[in-house]
Amino acid sequence: MLHFRPIVLSDKPAIDACLAGNTYRACDFCFTNFFAWQAKFKTTFAIEQETLFIRYADTAGELCYMLPVGKLTVEQSLPLVLHDARTNGIPFTLKGITERMLEKVNEAFPDLFIATHDRDNDEYIYLSEKLIQLTGKHLQSKRNHINRFRNDHPDWEYLPLDNQHIREECCTMLDLWEELNLSKAEQSLRYDYIATRIMLEQFEALGLRGGAIRASGKLAAFSIGEPLTPDTFVVHVEKAYADMNGAYAIINQQFALHEARPFLYINREEDMGLEHLRRAKQSYYPDLLLHEHILTLKEH
Repeated sequence: MLHFRPIVLSDKPAIDACLAGNTYRACDFCFTNFFAWQAKFKTTFAIEQETLFIRYADTAGELCYMLPVGKLTVEQSLPLVLHDARTNGIPFTLKGITERMLEKVNEAFPDLFIATHDRDNDEYIYLSEKLIQLTGKHLQSKRNHINRFRNDHPDWEYLPLDNQHIREECCTMLDLWEELNLSKAEQSLRYDYIATRIMLEQFEALGLRGGAIRASGKLAAFSIGEPLTPDTFVVHVEKAYADMNGAYAIINQQFALHEARPFLYINREEDMGLEHLRRAKQSYYPDLLLHEHILTLKEH
């Protein structure tokens, strides 16, 4: 029997222990995302035999599960999830299932599930050196934007977020950024604000890495991320003033250079079906598009 409960910050060591052997490059398998996005997803967890089980509410408010991760195999862990769904009268749904996960599930339980591609949650993954060097014709516009920013703001500098005062400046910028953008976009930006604020306020406790760009006497952009797997770094947050030409481009490049260079890949997460985010992420030409699926039970 699984006993789910909300996640608190003190659960990080136990959850991280279950995630320690994770090699999936999916951004969902990360304590920061579980903890910071609880306001939106009402995430709860259980740990059984050193294996992490996640249950949450999707954007429609329907309860669903993630693939368990930890010591138990798929053959051992999925029956526990199925039992929890039946016991609580929850229509069984697994979300965030990548191709690798799907192979494991189908191998363990052939002909049991229907898989549906979930395009809005596909994740954009790039070679870190590409985001640092920005070489090639396709990325010429990014280099141009960065050069324009440097010419417009010759005093610009990159600042790591290991300084409390810089993080406080980021909070002030975040408040203004939300004021400028919330009325122009999806209401989901409100949850993005809450998650970002949590990451800034609990930056050290969450073990995050971050950087900001200061130009012309004020912060122009900041970004937050962390190691996800041995070869992949995940970017959780990227904020910049759109009216400062090149601000997004330079924080993207400088953050990759200063914080993610040791990693082969950078996961910039999904676009959530927002057209402006999709265009922005596609404009960097991802090296991998991590397809995600929704699994439901076949009718037998």
